[in-house]
Amino acid sequence: MPADYHTHTPLCHHARGTPQDYIEAALGAGLTEYGVSCHAPLKPEPFDDWHMLTSDLPTYFEWVDTARTHAAGRVPVRLGLECDWLPGCQGWIEELAESAEWDYLIGSIHYLGKWNFDNPRLLESWTRIGVEEAWTRYWKEYSAMARSGLFDFLGHPDLIKKFAHRPEGDLRHFYEPAVEAIAEAGCAIELSTAGWHKPCQEQYPAREFLTLACTAGIPLLINSDAHAPEEVARDFDRATALAVEIGYRETLLFEKRRASRISLGEK
Repeated sequence: MPADYHTHTPLCHHARGTPQDYIEAALGAGLTEYGVSCHAPLKPEPFDDWHMLTSDLPTYFEWVDTARTHAAGRVPVRLGLECDWLPGCQGWIEELAESAEWDYLIGSIHYLGKWNFDNPRLLESWTRIGVEEAWTRYWKEYSAMARSGLFDFLGHPDLIKKFAHRPEGDLRHFYEPAVEAIAEAGCAIELSTAGWHKPCQEQYPAREFLTLACTAGIPLLINSDAHAPEEVARDFDRATALAVEIGYRETLLFEKRRASRISLGEK
């Protein structure tokens, strides 16, 4: 079973469960490794009601240490962080990167300007902004995020479709520039199983994006974006089968921001 590196803690205020609960779930799933990657602090603080504060980081590190203690060598526990890509964020992310011995940093986009398009309470903004404009802005920022070189892999590549808003027609003109930027940057992406449980009812990213990424030689991780213990490694068999069908044969592990490759399904 692959590693699950995209999981959260109650410090993001929309997840639940103890470190012990998550470790037991990881062990039960037979994961190769388990990683914790809660939402990084954003400036100015408080930025919103679902990112950690800078003052939460010591508690976050304690949470991960507790998970490692409970794991007791039965499964490696990696320290990660999910960092939001926002205009002018580079300096802050570089500062965060130096603040701890991270095993990996995830780059994600949840905001377009001040609009948190991931928030079900803000769906009216789709009417104001429009699907075509939102997708255009999103993929432009995704390419910029990839080119920044700040991240070890990029989260849920087409999260913009979460509420099933998609432009009409062939979507490759959105995907292709992003795939090119990711490949040029030497970055990896995740296949997130969370999308199967959202209104879009499709993994992130779409099959066509995954096919383009595989052809471009972009490495792939499989992650759950778990916000509860029972979501750890959710649908990993299904995701692994999809990845193999598309042409992937390997996935990545991270330790102290250095990647190694293992075969999909390798224990």
